[in-house]
Amino acid sequence: MAVDYTVIVLYLAGMLAMGWWGMRRARSKSEFLVAGRRLGPWMYSGTMAAIVLGGASTIGGVGLGYKYGLSGAWMVFAIGLGLLALSVFFSARIARLKVYTVSEMLDLRYGGRAGVISGVVMWAYTLMLAVTSTIAYATIFDVLFDLPRTLAIVLGGTIVVAYSTLGGMWSITITDMVQFVVKTIGVLLLLLPIAVVKAGGFEGMREALPTSYFEPLGIGGETIFTYVLIYTFGMLIGQDIWQRVFTARTDKVARWGGTVAGTYCLAYALAGAVIGTAAKVLYPKLPSADDAFATIVKDELPMGVRGLVLAAALAAVMSTSSGALIACATVANNDIWSRLRGSVTKKDEGDHDEVKGNRLFILIMGVAVILIAIALNDVVQALTVAYNLLVGGLLVPILGGLLWRRGTVQGALAAVAVGGLTVIGLMWAYGILANEPVYYGLLASLAAYVIVSLATRPTDATVLANWRARLAGQDTTTEPGTASPEPASATA
Repeated sequence: MAVDYTVIVLYLAGMLAMGWWGMRRARSKSEFLVAGRRLGPWMYSGTMAAIVLGGASTIGGVGLGYKYGLSGAWMVFAIGLGLLALSVFFSARIARLKVYTVSEMLDLRYGGRAGVISGVVMWAYTLMLAVTSTIAYATIFDVLFDLPRTLAIVLGGTIVVAYSTLGGMWSITITDMVQFVVKTIGVLLLLLPIAVVKAGGFEGMREALPTSYFEPLGIGGETIFTYVLIYTFGMLIGQDIWQRVFTARTDKVARWGGTVAGTYCLAYALAGAVIGTAAKVLYPKLPSADDAFATIVKDELPMGVRGLVLAAALAAVMSTSSGALIACATVANNDIWSRLRGSVTKKDEGDHDEVKGNRLFILIMGVAVILIAIALNDVVQALTVAYNLLVGGLLVPILGGLLWRRGTVQGALAAVAVGGLTVIGLMWAYGILANEPVYYGLLASLAAYVIVSLATRPTDATVLANWRARLAGQDTTTEPGTASPEPASATA
């Protein structure tokens, strides 16, 4: 394993070096939080694909393929569909708003007062997303170095917190590009064909497994519907995803770059399911489906290649973890802390204290994430809670604000409160993993939004006029770093 260890150690050292490079570049709030809004199509596509395809998409996607066959691709497929929908229908308008958080968008659309409550819901979602990604380090480092769970979480989490704190979005962008390349080579170009060949090719897999493993809907219609409802719609409104949209140089980059990333996700979904199906042929009696990825990598790949593929899994986890961490810190600082202390007026974008403040929040949130990950055992439940709250509480007011002019701030607040409370109550009644909480929570949120909006005064015409101007890209405000010519490294 010496060669594999060397590959992993060099990879981790490179991540820290990227963080140091990003620290030298992130001189303003815009540079630190959204990479100066200067990413070109190639870099934007790679980083967007990297953040949405995390440990759940890689290890979990292979596990679903092991359990259900090709239909196990539906979870990651739903993620890709959500990214495509976001890119085609909403990303251009979102990019033109020139905001930093989803809550700022809600305040801009409804005229204020929606920020704190929506910020708390979004913060809880991004925090739990970061926690679940951090827990995944335990699985990977256990395979690599046979480390205890707590030490593995601390090691992986510390590296992500370090480079994220140092350079903010610039560090995360560069590391995500490296992680995107590593994932593409490790999973799509190496593990996929090797796994299929080892399993006897597609004909051999068909002979060894039941027919249900090759049915596109074998996982079940209700499960597919739930995946679409949670993950596809979750992609439309998550702060971690929107913060990447804000990094696009133009609205065209956001639209077309995101479309490429979404298409890549669809291919990645199918690859994971095929790898899992091959693992079922090779290891039909694994104790857990989630062990399929680590087992096939450890037992079937040659030396060196094994290290690269494990680095790909590590890259998948790190990209999602770092993206969720900076999103969590951005929401905590800009949407909650600054509002609670009454500092709602905008500061100079070039003020270095803005960078220091956001850097401090990333460090604080990073330590909290590591501690929670050590204490928490059930990853699936934590992720389910996060997505149920996100979709049940925020989907309606966000999409309603983008699509329905009659929506009001009172309707938005009612939708967040009613949807969130309904989700929490039904998770208590039916169980965290039940489908009913998100179904009924979403319906309750929609009903509250429409009824309260129609029962209250329409949004002020001045607010709507400003909103339409921002959506059309007519706002005259410019941020430092956005007017200067883009350097070659950001135009890739």
